[in-house]
Amino acid sequence: MLNGYKTLDDVDVSGKKVLLRLDLNSPIDPDTGDFLDDRRFISHRETIQELTDSDAAVVCIAHQGRPGEEDFTTLKEHSRRLGEIVGKDVAYVDDIFGSNAQNAVKNLSGGDVIILENLRFYSEEVLKRPADVQAKTVMVQRMSPLFDLFVNDAFAVAHRSQPSVVGFPMVLPSCIGRLMEKEVRIIGGILENPEHPISFVLGGTKADDSLRVAEKALEHGTDRILTGGVVANIFLAAKDYRIGEPNIEFIRGKKMVDQIEVAKRLLDRYEDRIVLPRDLAVEKSGERSEIDVGDLPTNYKISDIGAKTVELYKKLINESKTSFANGALGIFEDKKFAYGTEEMIKAIAESKSFSVIGGGHTVAAAKNLGVSDKITHVSSGGGACVDFLAGVKLPALEALKSSGL
Repeated sequence: MLNGYKTLDDVDVSGKKVLLRLDLNSPIDPDTGDFLDDRRFISHRETIQELTDSDAAVVCIAHQGRPGEEDFTTLKEHSRRLGEIVGKDVAYVDDIFGSNAQNAVKNLSGGDVIILENLRFYSEEVLKRPADVQAKTVMVQRMSPLFDLFVNDAFAVAHRSQPSVVGFPMVLPSCIGRLMEKEVRIIGGILENPEHPISFVLGGTKADDSLRVAEKALEHGTDRILTGGVVANIFLAAKDYRIGEPNIEFIRGKKMVDQIEVAKRLLDRYEDRIVLPRDLAVEKSGERSEIDVGDLPTNYKISDIGAKTVELYKKLINESKTSFANGALGIFEDKKFAYGTEEMIKAIAESKSFSVIGGGHTVAAAKNLGVSDKITHVSSGGGACVDFLAGVKLPALEALKSSGL
């Protein structure tokens, strides 16, 4: 047992049919469809190989992207890449819990591995509800009788109260996989006695998640939040900067206008610990152009933090004893606007702080820069990592602890 969670050391998997929740959600090149980073595939190899070496029949479930977004696609290519990494065929089944999926599960032999279709093609998977409610969803009710054991190795979605994460532990014997075990061991250890000053670098487009984490982190004593990406734009709007129509329109499109009010409340309570950009980068005539925040509004899309902000953030990171980063600080996929993200990653790698990074683009940046080995812990999770570090209870772990099976 690890902190109250059963691990693979606590269960007999020999000859069992195992439902294995993975997180293979990876950044994808929009032009080529290639994976920009396959670290999440590699991170699950140990768990899969341990299960198949014990003659377990393994059914993998995972997701890719969110409905309506560019990277929302099938898991066909994921099955190919996963097979290459684990060294055996991983069959792709283009069904989640229908008759095709059920028959594929029933026909599995020990040592076989298959992967079912993108879980988020199923509408209930994206709904956040309590574990006991998720246990009653059609997917959980139809699939759970086919399995002997549920193994959750998907730390990156541990903060999501979704059927595939919290529903199955309510109705199946369950444990954590080797990746989840490693994350709980390392991050849980950090939480016991973190060294101050603590800095969180929060960026990306999932501003609602980041603001929630910022609040929890600040409540638990984090010394400063350094902001970038859409998170920074929302905070700037909350400070009454007119950020420009293209940027407000982007926030509207993400249905996050309400987060401006959330940001205002955070600034009212913690303004001295929330650090906003001093300058920003936009694209003009195909080139990077930087403007001071005092020169807002802009008719161009804000695409990165500027050089003055980078220098400020590097100084603050260098002064920190503990540093966490999640989410790109600009449009990382465009080299003109990868500057802020890359400089932050390099600063964290070069600092003497205990450092943790998470999130697809953040991890991809560290890998591209060749500095992953200089960072104390490269987490497989983004939102889950910062939630855990901020002291938020993770639904996946709570469900595993409370299942009682």
